[in-house]
Amino acid sequence: MGPCFEGSGIRHGMRATEGAIESVRIDRDTFEPDLGVIGDAVPAGICGSGMIDAISELFLSGVIDQKGKFVKDVNTDRIRVEDEGPEFVFYRGGLKDIVLTEVDIENVVRAKAALYAGVCLLLREVGLTLDVVEKVYIAGGFGNYLNVSKAIMIGMLPDMPEDKFSFIGNASIAGAYLCLLSEKMRGEAEAIARKMTYMELSVSRGFMDEYMSALFLPHTNIDLFPTVKDIYRADAR
Repeated sequence: MGPCFEGSGIRHGMRATEGAIESVRIDRDTFEPDLGVIGDAVPAGICGSGMIDAISELFLSGVIDQKGKFVKDVNTDRIRVEDEGPEFVFYRGGLKDIVLTEVDIENVVRAKAALYAGVCLLLREVGLTLDVVEKVYIAGGFGNYLNVSKAIMIGMLPDMPEDKFSFIGNASIAGAYLCLLSEKMRGEAEAIARKMTYMELSVSRGFMDEYMSALFLPHTNIDLFPTVKDIYRADAR
């Protein structure tokens, strides 16, 4: 799922650098977006966290349905149909508009489904449930701007208390530094590596079932996301 959230396969996707739309809020009545842009610069594209925010807001405002498809007859000129299908205009610029297309949304939904399916399958393989998970560590630059509640909203992360999620930045570089500078840390890393079990998800019989179930917002079984269910019902009223 990594390339998708770094802009690959997304028309106006980009990494979380200056000019990237990192957060989105859509007015429920006017459907006008309020954008947060890294560096307070002119929007140049939309990064992973911005995509998650955007899709979450489009879903909650009724612009897209659970399948990630645009709902017909939504009264806004922000939705337009081009050669590649419908799209939502988040920013109107002099040189180019910043949009999220239905194809973009489909790609993000596939990526989030893969992550959620992987989590579910790993827990099932070791006979555990989400209830026993005490901490979820989110690494990489992508996590620096991630809104956990919005990631839960689209079904990318499990519906767990937000205080269980912790951001640790670029963990691979930090780990490499520690292993080079400390024999104790190197020994600890080697001990952890010896305990690791590799699981190839693509050949697992259960992965595709979990994946197909997760190809909806937030999931085919919305009862797995009680927080989202409550918010969605409140917004619908």
